[in-house]
Amino acid sequence: MNDISTIRYCVCCGAQMQLQKRFGQNRPVCTACGYIHFIDPKVAAAVLINRGGEVLLVQRLNKPQQGKWSLPAGFIDAGEDPKAAAVREVFEETGLQIRVTELLDVITGGDHPGGADIIILYRGEVEGGRLTAGDDADAAAFFRGDALPVLAFDSTQRVIEDWHCKS
Repeated sequence: MNDISTIRYCVCCGAQMQLQKRFGQNRPVCTACGYIHFIDPKVAAAVLINRGGEVLLVQRLNKPQQGKWSLPAGFIDAGEDPKAAAVREVFEETGLQIRVTELLDVITGGDHPGGADIIILYRGEVEGGRLTAGDDADAAAFFRGDALPVLAFDSTQRVIEDWHCKS
């Protein structure tokens, strides 16, 4: 959540926050102890897995973009290694065990209000497991570039378009 107006009480002392110009922008500042609240970006890891000329996609079970398809992806937990998060998310959503092979890109997110501000995109290879939808995926499947389902999110569409042009 990036709406600074929703930060009303200090996490340190519980006093009211007030918007004040600090470090070049309006930020919530505690009226009692002076704590300044910085809104941290939400960061996600996504994985592009290409197998035999097909790309792995998951069908979204939940809103937003419910029913549309995207790369296996999810939020990185505080203190979690981004590569480990990528491996975890792929396993949770597809049942596949992968190895991250390459950092492909760091993408500005912002596709929707609850989404990631930053997406770390990796390339991965399947090492094991059984393809089965799980967690917040309704389905998981490999698709040829000329037979793609309806894709969710601008970021997914850009990544898949780039992959399809290069394959």
